[in-house]
Amino acid sequence: MKIVAIIGARPQFIKHFPFELACKGKVDLITVHTGQHYDENMSEIFFTQLNMSPPSFTLHVGSGSHGEQTGKMMIEIEKIIEDTKPDGVVVYGDTNSTLAGALVASKLHIPLFHIEAGLRSFNKKMPEEVNRVLTDHISDLLFVPSGIAVQNLKDEGVEQGVYEVGDIMKDLVQYVTGNDLLRDHSPKEKNFYYATIHRPYNTDDKERLTYVLETLEQLDKKVIFSLHPRTKNLASSYGLNLKDYMNICFIEPQSYFSNLAYLQNSEGLITDSGGMQKEAYWLKRKCITIRKETEWKETLVDHANILLFQDLSKINDELEKQPHSYNINLYGQGSSASKMVDKIIQFIN
Repeated sequence: MKIVAIIGARPQFIKHFPFELACKGKVDLITVHTGQHYDENMSEIFFTQLNMSPPSFTLHVGSGSHGEQTGKMMIEIEKIIEDTKPDGVVVYGDTNSTLAGALVASKLHIPLFHIEAGLRSFNKKMPEEVNRVLTDHISDLLFVPSGIAVQNLKDEGVEQGVYEVGDIMKDLVQYVTGNDLLRDHSPKEKNFYYATIHRPYNTDDKERLTYVLETLEQLDKKVIFSLHPRTKNLASSYGLNLKDYMNICFIEPQSYFSNLAYLQNSEGLITDSGGMQKEAYWLKRKCITIRKETEWKETLVDHANILLFQDLSKINDELEKQPHSYNINLYGQGSSASKMVDKIIQFIN
């Protein structure tokens, strides 16, 4: 049995590792790396740090407009699928790589399996929302992390092939923490907040990005800010001097282990990421999400995760409100990947 898996962005490398482990001895896995993320710490380091198998194909698509990037991917992915003739295609999440792989599989009538299906922000201005909705509606198997995701799909008339299996990112967090793999990556800094900001609505306007940075500058603890390449480039284009922010320590994008170690050792997370909201929850760290909405609504229970967007002056107060407890079973027990592989094998056979 032969499966092609499409990856291309940092969150997809994280999700792919547990899936690759679960496939061993059961499925011939062909990995296609689109090159959507091409910075070393955003991509290549995952293969060395996690001992993932090198991609079978690397496309080096790089950056570009959504249409240009997706179109280039589709051209190359179509060639690979026609040459390898897989029994199915796996796509992860909601990136342009996801949509490109999904559209090619659908057009070539190859069974399509969507990992992390059913999530909705209900904000169609987010390209990720468009990608995930379109992918869900052409998938044969939809692997969802929660009951809310099941209901989202049901509301759209998608009920066949939907399986609630938990979240595959939890598989990896449990693997890493259970094997004490963060010990050698603990930061020297103490008593800090950790921040990651990269989404267009926080960065694509000079006034907005300045507001975010000035807010972090005023927090009661030092902020360690892992600087996404697009955020760094935009700040430079606006003429912002990052050295002017004395309370913020800007660092390069971190490897998976280092990123988790910073989060685990922080006093709280400030982010607009999707996946890091979950990681903060599993590591029992308070999260402030600088967005109007979240796909991970379950993390909002008991103030574990707070949505703030218009008025960021509330960040300090909200960071002090700690949840009474964390649900250790949120998004499964860390065995999602094996459940998915078994369902895929059953479907194909």
